[in-house]
Formats: sequence, structure tokens, C-alpha cells
Amino acid sequence: MEPVISINHIWKEYRLGVINNGRLYRDFQSLWARMRGREDPWSKIGEDSKFDRKGRFWALRDITLDITQGQTVGILGSNGAGKSTLLKIISRITAPTKGTIAIKGKVTSLLEVGTGFHQELTGRENVFLNGAILGMSRREIEKKFDEIVAFSEIEKFIDTPVKRYSSGMKVRLAFSVAAHLDSEILITDEVLAVGDVAFRQKCLNKMEEVRNYEGRTILFVSHNIKAIERLCTNGIILTDGAITGQYDSAKALVSAYLALQGINRKKYIGDEE
Repeated sequence: MEPVISINHIWKEYRLGVINNGRLYRDFQSLWARMRGREDPWSKIGEDSKFDRKGRFWALRDITLDITQGQTVGILGSNGAGKSTLLKIISRITAPTKGTIAIKGKVTSLLEVGTGFHQELTGRENVFLNGAILGMSRREIEKKFDEIVAFSEIEKFIDTPVKRYSSGMKVRLAFSVAAHLDSEILITDEVLAVGDVAFRQKCLNKMEEVRNYEGRTILFVSHNIKAIERLCTNGIILTDGAITGQYDSAKALVSAYLALQGINRKKYIGDEE
């Protein structure tokens, strides 16, 4: 099956406290190369790089991954492993330093509380704004509006500016919008860490419904191991910005991750291997 997300040798560099090459002549060489349509001689990655700039940090290193339609891909890794950076690149929030990514379909991203919301607009206005961004007509959004609001359980505050919402209320509305509007790919990053237990359970049930009956592709980052095992069809482990494990089942993914952390699976999850 042809992938809906194809990631090819993605690298992402951040330079801590550095806004240029560190030398005036290097900046001129970079500018001259760009003006001539040639590769920047000071941006090469790997062993052939001309110099090792101070403060250079590789958030992602040579990531290659294909994701097919209908998969729910769990992404596990310690804090700082590159999970959020990878999702931001897939969501087109930031660009890779090197490599390519091809995506087929509309993408909805929940990368942090209130992602995509305009804080001065009301909840109602933000629902229509998010739908418009996804290319939906006003009539299409209106058909799903009541369902979105009912799921979010914030009917009383739907005409209140989002800036006055609590973090839990923002998550409720953001998840409801993402789950109900028409997009082929849903990306979530620890959004279910906020909110009460009942609503988190409701969200997990909705994600299962989206996966099983709508065939949407889901990328799911969470430190909730049980949620990963319940929802995901397969997954990867990231370590220091690189894929160090790729697994065809959620159980194998979770078992490998717990082993890396030195945690006994049976004691942590309470089942047999």
C-alpha cells in the first residue's frame, strides 16, 4: 500500500544562541551560494561538514519512515528524544534542515493545549476558523458543529473568548474539533495529559472509533503506555533524535520501550508476555 506519509532522511538542526555562521566570510559564502542556486557550503550534514559549529544541536538525525493509511503509529521516547520536533515537521510547523517529506491528505494537529486557536476569538469562532483552515465550507462545519460542541461538554462557554478557557477546556474543544472535522491524518502529542479521567477515556474511545470506522491515520505521542498499547497498530522508538526501534505491533513497541527503561512489563502493565 502506498504511504500517506513518506519521510525520507529527515535531519533537523537547532543552533543554541546562534543566528548565523559565526564568521562574516562564511555568511557571505552562504549568501553567494544561495544567489547562484547552489548548496550552502556551510550547511552540510554529517562527516563531510566543513566545520562543527558551536551550539549545534541535532534534534532529528536521518529519520526515514513510511506510514500507510489507517495506521495508528505510536511514537515513544524519553524527553528530548525528538518526538515533538518530528510531529512539528509532519504538521508543517517547522521545516527540516535536510531531507524530504511527502503527505497525502489533510492534517489536523494537536501538539499542545489550544493549538491552532486564536485566543481573542470565541470557541464558536475558532471551530469555524479551524474548519476553514482544513478547507471545509461553512455549511460542512455547521453540520458538525452541534456534535463538536456536545462532545467537548463546554456548551455554556462556546461564545466566550478562548483566552478565558482553562487548559482543560481548551483541550476539550481542540480535541473535539480535530476528531470531528474532516481530515485524513490526526496528529496528537500528549494532549490527553490534561483534563479529567472521564474525558480522557472519552477521547480514547473516540480515537478508536476514528481509527476503526473512518480509516484515518493517527500519529500518537504519549507517555501513557497503556493508551499506546490500546490504540496503536505499530510504532517507533526515538533516542537522541534517531529511530532506534521500529515495531509491527503496539505490544512489541511497549515491551521494547519498557525494557530500555529497565522496567518490568508484567509489574508495570500487569499482564503476561
